[in-house]
Amino acid sequence: MFNRTSLQAAAALASISLLAGCSLFSGDDADGENKIVVGTTSEPSTLDPAAAWDGSWELYRNVFQTLLSFPTGSATPQPDAAECKFTDTVSKVYECRLKEGLAFSDGGKLDARAVKHSIDRIRTINAKGGPAPLLGSLDKIVTSGDRTVTFQLKESDATFPYILATPAMSIVPPERYPADALREDGKLTGSGPYVLNTFEEGNKAELTKNPTYKGFANRKNDAVTIRYFKESEAMVGALRKKEIDATYRGLTAEEVVQLQEKKPENEGLQLVESTGADIRYLVFNAKDPSVSKIAVRRAIAQVVDRDTLVAKVYQGTAEPLYSMVPKGIAGHTTAFFDRYGDPDVEKAGKILDEAGIDGPVALTLWYTTDRYGSSTEAEFAELKRQLEASKLFKVTVKGKPWKDFQSGYQKGEYPAFGRGWFPDFPDPDNFIAPFVGKENVLSTPYVRPEITDQLLPKSRKVSDRGAVTEEFERAQEILVDDVRLLPLWQGKLYIAASEEIAGGERALDPQTVMQMWELQRKTSW
Repeated sequence: MFNRTSLQAAAALASISLLAGCSLFSGDDADGENKIVVGTTSEPSTLDPAAAWDGSWELYRNVFQTLLSFPTGSATPQPDAAECKFTDTVSKVYECRLKEGLAFSDGGKLDARAVKHSIDRIRTINAKGGPAPLLGSLDKIVTSGDRTVTFQLKESDATFPYILATPAMSIVPPERYPADALREDGKLTGSGPYVLNTFEEGNKAELTKNPTYKGFANRKNDAVTIRYFKESEAMVGALRKKEIDATYRGLTAEEVVQLQEKKPENEGLQLVESTGADIRYLVFNAKDPSVSKIAVRRAIAQVVDRDTLVAKVYQGTAEPLYSMVPKGIAGHTTAFFDRYGDPDVEKAGKILDEAGIDGPVALTLWYTTDRYGSSTEAEFAELKRQLEASKLFKVTVKGKPWKDFQSGYQKGEYPAFGRGWFPDFPDPDNFIAPFVGKENVLSTPYVRPEITDQLLPKSRKVSDRGAVTEEFERAQEILVDDVRLLPLWQGKLYIAASEEIAGGERALDPQTVMQMWELQRKTSW
């Protein structure tokens, strides 16, 4: 029978099994092979962490190590390759002491030199769309001996430990990764829980346990195969045929609903649900004539009906979002609803009339066809329907595969395009800072000095991250004024898996990255 599992129920089940003194799961020392096959529609865009600020992190987390990490259940960074702390009172000097005996999978030494090299090269290469903007507060890195690394910051930044815990800060061997260029041999070398044995673009990644790994991960399987699917339909089909054991990233709302039903094809499957911090939003390129006028962007914001969008396309697997900071994160507001209220075509028309803009306004919306799941096409069809129903807009919708789509928006070719954001870390800073500034993750300059020069620096002086709501509430008011970003919805996270697989309730970390080592085959009660 199909089994729908909540995190609480799964945790209770695990507790009962332990209290009963029974063996339910196999662990690191289990006899025999314990291989897991996971399907996803989110393929890495690159194997070099210096160039990726996207879903590539799913692979990185499992094959690389970082100084700090987010073990399941932790909302704050915990030691991974090192013990770290601020050594001053103003959050500007951060010192890390590496564990003894760390090594890369090729036998190379993981020392302070390797850490400095790994993070310096991110800034030196400064890859388009890469993670260099995360290191905006970093001044320089100083090493002392083989094990001590000190990060000297240009200004106070209480979020710096969170940044070091992201897969973007993966530690790589200097001998394999050039200081001023990306690695181009199609291979990967790390010190994480697994070794990447094989990577076939568009097909799969084969991971096996790293025998020299020293970190926090308790690997409950021997090997993992990650299979990459272009369409979620094929991925779900593979799950039902037992060709894969679990899915992550890319299930459509229809598929989630179908998987919940008691049907013969769902026999032996389970669905693990958790609250997600992933969001979807529209980006407007203010340099493009079609959306350069703020009245056009505000009229779009006045027309878009999030409730209908979520109900029709996502069927309860998402909820409307009215700020870039989602529910569950400190500083969340409903700023767009507070400003615009319910969708109102008459108000939208008045906004355009007062700006002297005659409709219908021609608008092209772009989306990626293979990044966020098959529902994206339906989502943009619904946005087109809503905007054209107002008779204020004439909309063309276009889609491209992720790599082509990414290249296009990085070149500023799209007037408006859809993006998704899976948080780097669970802090409101990470839902504001990446999207503003001359250089940002969207490659669409958005200069707002009040945010970048005042609000963010002020908030980063505060180590109690629950006490920075005032700064982020103001930042969200500015985002509403400008409508350079239009939040649409916040998702729920689902892992569909065979009932033979345990650990799904623990597999997603606070960054919504899958920790493959938590997945395991049930053995006996």
